[in-house]
Amino acid sequence: MSAGSRTPAPELLLVGGGGAMTLSVDVAVQALEQAHARGLRTHVTNTADTLAATPAVTAAAGGASAVDFGDPAATADWAAARAASGQRSAVVFGVREMAQEAVAATAHALGLPGNPHGAVRRIRTKDACRRALAAAGFLQPAVRLCADEAEARAFLASSAGPWVVKPRDGADSAGVRKVCGAGELAGALAELPDRAAPFLVEEFVEGAEYSVEGVFVEGRPRVLAVTAKEKLEPPYFVEIGHVLPAGLPEGTRREVEDTVTRALTALELSFGLFHVELWLTAGGIVLGEVHARIGGGWIHRMLPYALPGLELYGTVYDDVLRRPVELPAATRAAATRYFAPPPGRVTAVEGWEEVRAHPAVLHAELAVAPGDLISDYRSGGDRVGAVVVGAPTADEARELARRLVESVTFTVEAPGTAPAAAAPRVSVTVEQRPLTASFQISHMTIETVDIVRLRLLPADGTAAGEGEIAADIGYGQDGPAIAAEAEALASSLAPALAGPVADPVAALRAGLDKAHADGVSAPARMLVEMAYLDRAARTAGVPVWRLLDLPEPGRVRLLHTVPIGDPVPRDGRPLKIKLGGPDDEEVLRSLAGVDAPLILDANRGWDRQDWERVRPLVTALAPAVLEDPVRDPALLPEIRAALPDTAVLLDEGVATPADAEFAVRAAGGLNVKLMRFGGILPALTALTTATDQGAARMLGCFLEPPRAIAYAAQLAGLADWSDLDGHFWVSDDPAVPGYALDSSEPGIPRISYAKDGPA
Repeated sequence: MSAGSRTPAPELLLVGGGGAMTLSVDVAVQALEQAHARGLRTHVTNTADTLAATPAVTAAAGGASAVDFGDPAATADWAAARAASGQRSAVVFGVREMAQEAVAATAHALGLPGNPHGAVRRIRTKDACRRALAAAGFLQPAVRLCADEAEARAFLASSAGPWVVKPRDGADSAGVRKVCGAGELAGALAELPDRAAPFLVEEFVEGAEYSVEGVFVEGRPRVLAVTAKEKLEPPYFVEIGHVLPAGLPEGTRREVEDTVTRALTALELSFGLFHVELWLTAGGIVLGEVHARIGGGWIHRMLPYALPGLELYGTVYDDVLRRPVELPAATRAAATRYFAPPPGRVTAVEGWEEVRAHPAVLHAELAVAPGDLISDYRSGGDRVGAVVVGAPTADEARELARRLVESVTFTVEAPGTAPAAAAPRVSVTVEQRPLTASFQISHMTIETVDIVRLRLLPADGTAAGEGEIAADIGYGQDGPAIAAEAEALASSLAPALAGPVADPVAALRAGLDKAHADGVSAPARMLVEMAYLDRAARTAGVPVWRLLDLPEPGRVRLLHTVPIGDPVPRDGRPLKIKLGGPDDEEVLRSLAGVDAPLILDANRGWDRQDWERVRPLVTALAPAVLEDPVRDPALLPEIRAALPDTAVLLDEGVATPADAEFAVRAAGGLNVKLMRFGGILPALTALTTATDQGAARMLGCFLEPPRAIAYAAQLAGLADWSDLDGHFWVSDDPAVPGYALDSSEPGIPRISYAKDGPA
């Protein structure tokens, strides 16, 4: 057999990749490394934002694609289409809780081993899992799915307390709170992640809590270890320590393992890894949540130490590929302990380096430093660091982890000892502004825009912030509606971003992501993002690009945009010619002999008949870029084949990571506009992802004011082409071939036209 005809190595498709937290990244990288060690090729999928935020995961994978695992059917369809094209996976796996439904759906679509989608959905829907376990004869606390406070109060009145309020579908104990009476109910409901979604109220279980970790081999659950848990005192349920193997009497351990394996079988689970929580109570074993993935809390580091030779993820791959599987026995122990310093602002940390250097430490991390703010512990996401250790016995591991954590001293300024910063006042104005000249493209002529300005006015001497955009009703951008949206969003974010914030960019991103999920328009999100990033940068005394850790912007070399009907200049500048009008053939003929790079933009103005008519002229010109040529994307392969040396880009409608992924896949490139994506943060992600995929990238704009153009131009170094001249129609600024950004003052830079100005 020749080298060219060899069968390719089997591929692992890691659906959902890793999350942005260090633990999730570590899990995903281990899963990929253990695949490579077995000769498997690897491909990882995740949302575009998270792919960009987890470079260690994408670097460990053989390939990566932006596919949203939050839509299991779409993930399965994507994988099936990929398989039909010859890129077929042999193993479908996932390490993240939220990706398990997509893993199951994708495995089914490809005819590969996996858990039934319905079974995974059942265990992820906590009340459905409770019902299934109770129906199978397992002890369960009474639980009620509630739509509002009235239904929750009715359940409290009909059952024995105390109770636990929790989201129906969640992770990391977020929004989980103990209540001892009806008087505490409203406060617990206020802390649910989604106040509008149905939630659960269940009876609180008294008893020691454990979890069982294991793997399915040939469809049967095999227990690897029982883990003892330690939590902070209620009302919240934040895990503070784990030890495995738990020091249970032999008879109790066997009963626990038997109960868990029978429950997994009853729940129709048969693939991958599992993590099952339970309580040992006076009345027997009460099962808690069931997960089709390994436990968190660094258990994935603890297990291989306690069971030398174990490769968690490699075991799954070997089982799928029908390779021999041998599970080692536990001969040692491991423990994790989390730091829990008091809330407040950290002023000093001592003893940390000594802990990191301890020879028994398997992993250690600390996420706070002097100046950072520690919040109350309400979920796993509030923890600030951990130490994982190995030792000969469980007792020794537990004691060592506790001693090392306690040896680190945190000096913390208690909350309230420093004056709190007042939330800024939000001011929004709308001004209709005529263009300096009409601007015609394929489907409309623009004469005016609405300038929408949002200012964060200082209430206590803190730095102000200002955003400014232009809204064009022709694109469905209603200035007054955007202003109202932006004012409401900025006001809702103000309390959380008012005072000193450890990571203002991350806090703002979280608020804007929620606003996106809630349906706030992209222009409104961009306007608010501009103002708050401007404020954060002024507070830090740096330009926005430095706050975002972007490279210093160089001189911005512009395309010269020529609207339909305008004369074509011949001064050597790169030309962006707007097409899609009745005179396209005449315009294209006039471009023959132009000694400048040509970018042709039809704004989706052509159908097949149009393309056939202009094709000879376009191919003769061989433009550098052809942007949005046709309305029907099915024509794109034909167009790309006719123009092998032309970068084909999509622009209209490219507003989300999924849109960007389609543009790269279908056309090979995209035009990123901040007004479509909702600001510089999602636009940065789109450009970074496109760069990693080798796609052609243009950074574009609408007809926008100079401040918005300068804001976008901070990303110009990440694009192949900068189409950032939209302010020439909105202001009296001169139409020049390029400009620089003046970053001499903190905040959003200003455009500088001085030839000797900052570059």
